[in-house]
Amino acid sequence: MARSTFLYVSYIRTTPDKLWTALTDAEFMKRYWFGMHCESQWRPGSSWQLLSQSGEVWDAGEIVEADRPRRLVIRWSHVKRPELKAEGPSLCVMEIEALGEACKLTITHSIEREGSMLVEAVSGGWPKIVSNLKSLLETGQVAFESAPAQAQAAAQ
Repeated sequence: MARSTFLYVSYIRTTPDKLWTALTDAEFMKRYWFGMHCESQWRPGSSWQLLSQSGEVWDAGEIVEADRPRRLVIRWSHVKRPELKAEGPSLCVMEIEALGEACKLTITHSIEREGSMLVEAVSGGWPKIVSNLKSLLETGQVAFESAPAQAQAAAQ
């Protein structure tokens, strides 16, 4: 079967443990993910949800793999937009590699369908989210205080 894949790599001046915590701590996440956050026990088989500031579920799924502080794999489906929900589950793999005083964060988001609208949507969001994460960890400030207009339109 054909696959749609989005790959994003960022180099962040931090430790693997701090980056893992930033990716899994709901309160810290709200600071770089435009008020949204994930809820999970962060163990294989545990449920996972991405929630808006108001508590509305946008995405839901399960943790497939959690190897702190190296690798996190989440299988998730979008639940808000019917056309994205119809595509079924996607797989998001986050890999952290220590490189001296920095980390390489690789995010691979894929789905087993060609021309996925979901992968197209996340390909616009991940760079902004990770840019905020990088800026926050390195400087204490986010790059974007609110989601850029095109990201807000894509999310609705």
